[in-house]
Amino acid sequence: MYWPVAPFRSSGSMNRRAFLATSTSLAAAAIWSTRAEGVVRRRVSFSDYPFQLGVASGDPSADGFVLWTRLAPDPVNGGGMPQEAIEVAWQVAEDEQMTRIVREGVTVANPDWAHSVHVEVAGLAPDRWYFFRFKAGDEVSAVGRARTFPAPDAVPSRMRFAFASCQHYEQGLYTAYEHMAKADLDLVAHLGDYIYEGSASTRENALRRHNSREIETLDEYRNRHALYKTDRLLQAAHAMCPWIVTWDDHEFDNNCAGSISEQSGVRPEEFLQRRARAYQAYYEHMPLRRACLPRGPDMLLYRKVTFGRLAQFFVLDTRQYRTDQPCGDGNKPPCDAVYDPKATALGEQQEAWLTEGLAASPARWNVLAQQIMMARVDRAPGDIVAYSMDQWPGYEMNRRRVLRAFHDKKVSNPVVIGGDIHSNWANNLIADFDDLDLRIVATEFVGTSISSGGDGPANPNYLEQLYAENPFVKYHNAQRGYVQCEVTPDQWRADYQGVDYVTRPGAPLITRASFVVENGNPGLETA
Repeated sequence: MYWPVAPFRSSGSMNRRAFLATSTSLAAAAIWSTRAEGVVRRRVSFSDYPFQLGVASGDPSADGFVLWTRLAPDPVNGGGMPQEAIEVAWQVAEDEQMTRIVREGVTVANPDWAHSVHVEVAGLAPDRWYFFRFKAGDEVSAVGRARTFPAPDAVPSRMRFAFASCQHYEQGLYTAYEHMAKADLDLVAHLGDYIYEGSASTRENALRRHNSREIETLDEYRNRHALYKTDRLLQAAHAMCPWIVTWDDHEFDNNCAGSISEQSGVRPEEFLQRRARAYQAYYEHMPLRRACLPRGPDMLLYRKVTFGRLAQFFVLDTRQYRTDQPCGDGNKPPCDAVYDPKATALGEQQEAWLTEGLAASPARWNVLAQQIMMARVDRAPGDIVAYSMDQWPGYEMNRRRVLRAFHDKKVSNPVVIGGDIHSNWANNLIADFDDLDLRIVATEFVGTSISSGGDGPANPNYLEQLYAENPFVKYHNAQRGYVQCEVTPDQWRADYQGVDYVTRPGAPLITRASFVVENGNPGLETA
């Protein structure tokens, strides 16, 4: 969804002192720490339109948000930009015609950061919609829409958001985003696998193809992110409202666990060097604040995003700090390593941050926005037991500590949302899955993929066995789509939105199932 572009007012020439005083860009801060005497070009011409990757906003607060774009006239071939810093102007307005400007400034697109731009806007009124755009040289970006969240002590009557994950470029069209961009949403949460790192398909009938071998270099990661962001439906969803993002494994490497590769023989130091390149490219292409700036192979991505006193999002990172998958990967009977109290999906520091944050939260609804399914789902029939070692059941004691914290800390209405596995799930989370009669302590919604896995079956033939083995699972579906949620002080409603096919355009949106959770009463009810 794009807004009309009005004439962009010139900000005038700026000297270095004025530039440093007005720029709120993270990229600018990085530039001036390393290029103090560098030249920033204001007058520049481009070989092609430089805003081909669109615009985005993210991580909203009560008084602002992050604005993002990247200058890239030749997006999938290195960007097509000179090795020079380029001045970029930005504006925030109250109207989509951009006539009532409330904030504006100048920042810089640095070649060291792929000419990406991150502007942290502050000082705006709470709980308001705004519009924004960028200008470089004589070129003006599309207009995007952003919003501030309610004041910390406000109790909003409603919040509407969607969450999504897993958008393999080769395996399907982004039809779900076409529908999402038309929804009335306050926020989109993307829970990982924004890109896939694998090599280009060799199938003659591939729907569309990746642009290289398996990506390992910084340029390859940048070009892969750019390829995904050239999708117009994805751009429309970004331009429609602010996003909060976190990664899973494919932003770096499949089923990675800390510094450990799924492939044998990869030295940790080599793996971390590759991770540093992946993390830099991820930051360059996401609307993230300066607090998330990567430092080599480390990037602090877990954080809180608060919607007044109605909801608090705990955005988690279950990849960077986890120990290796126990018993190997895949669906397996639990081995002794599953019950090792030191085995972790979160890492000690993030787990302590989460526990303390949950205990102190004043929010009515407390949301864990993360990647992997928490319910301990048995994937094998009969007396055989098989749990996913890459999900929370592979880290059983860490999982139990989080569930126990929900209960012991008297957390108000905990809800876990996730993705990763290309299928929809609605689960009740039980204090101890070895005793299914114990009380429900939280609710879990797992969303399917946007495109990964292709069209997917509407009714998998294993459903009867799945429900019999796992009575806490209340819904499962393997088609593509996303989950849309409406949250009020009294109720959480989740609608599983799906499309029948992604291998050709035009699929209509279908609500597959709907569930509600009542305030103070964890557990799913059919809507």
